[in-house]
Amino acid sequence: MPKYVMLSTLGPDGAARLRDDPQRLKAVNGELEAMGVKVLEQYALLGQYDFLNVLEAPDEVTMAKVATALGARGTLKTLTLTAIDVDTYIESLGRGVG
Repeated sequence: MPKYVMLSTLGPDGAARLRDDPQRLKAVNGELEAMGVKVLEQYALLGQYDFLNVLEAPDEVTMAKVATALGARGTLKTLTLTAIDVDTYIESLGRGVG
């Protein structure tokens, strides 16, 4: 199944909600799974983004639905990237690209 990296930045409401209920992070993971996405790894970050999630989803349409649903809450903004396994990437290049 394809993997995706989702970077997220909390807005003021999201930060306040997390401060008041840190377990909310786990509840959101359950909501993602209900939408057909599996959370493989999750990290809190320092810097431009607050969280990094490695997700597995059937396709990019499912990921777009998830990103839209999360963004519509107004508590965070996301950036989602397709992740390609390095061995698969190397194999796709064969003997090179030129």
